[in-house]
Amino acid sequence: MINFRLIRHLWLFLAVAEDQNFSRAAKRLGMSQPPLTEQIQALEQSLRVQLFTRSRRGAQLTAAGAAILPAVRKFADQLERLELAVHEAVAGHAGVVTIGAITSAMIDVLPPLIERFKQNHPLITVSVREIDSAEAIPALEAGDIDIAFARLEGNLGRHIQSLPLSEDRLAVALPKDHPLAAKESISLQSLADETLVMASRDVSPVYFDYLVGQCKASGFAPRIVHQVRSVSSQVAFVSCGQGIALVPTSMGKLAPDNVVIRPLHPEVKVVITAIAWHSEHKNPLVEAMIDHARQDLLS
Repeated sequence: MINFRLIRHLWLFLAVAEDQNFSRAAKRLGMSQPPLTEQIQALEQSLRVQLFTRSRRGAQLTAAGAAILPAVRKFADQLERLELAVHEAVAGHAGVVTIGAITSAMIDVLPPLIERFKQNHPLITVSVREIDSAEAIPALEAGDIDIAFARLEGNLGRHIQSLPLSEDRLAVALPKDHPLAAKESISLQSLADETLVMASRDVSPVYFDYLVGQCKASGFAPRIVHQVRSVSSQVAFVSCGQGIALVPTSMGKLAPDNVVIRPLHPEVKVVITAIAWHSEHKNPLVEAMIDHARQDLLS
């Protein structure tokens, strides 16, 4: 039998854990604080552990609370997918494809691909969630997503297959008044003494290791002063005078006035987006999406 009371308590626990404050969580949930506090206490009594420590600073997770948080988050995601599937079935839709995508793929690659997919599969719902590249493989293996669009290449595991969709030339983002900004192209060796802003290895380990490897092949270990969550954040940090960055040439369209983008010479290519899927999870809708992606490469 489904314990709906426990489900609600876990949902409330997640809200407090995310806001780290009972008052803010209650406001976001559209309820007053006392009932929220009472239900969290009921959950703690049911589990026989304390989940939060309360103080003037708010509500901090205890070790037990932090231990169950990932499982509760995953459970909440699965509930949302179930709710979406039920609504779509009631509306007469034939299925749902869940896509995990990095931000840049959601801007460039995905919109036209989804549009063409929907033309051929009008009764299929496409659900998109934002992920980091490092989240793609675990999410595919766990079945949390059906397809990933991320910065991936190389050996991704026994059951994960991928197809590169877009590449770009590597470039340098640097302040407009930087001495190298006057050059039409820049050698990687000339960056040996520069401080670099890099996309975090936690976000995209393959991409990070590839760039570090390119630097070492050019005779130096990169001096990394900041690791950030996205390529656009790299450009923002450069704009704030925090160093220079290795970024795809296409980032030039997003660069502010005080940042210039100069290509590397000799040319270095990087994978911007690849589509990845779990080969053991047979799904004709996933295969159809992959076919559309392959057609885009050939056109």
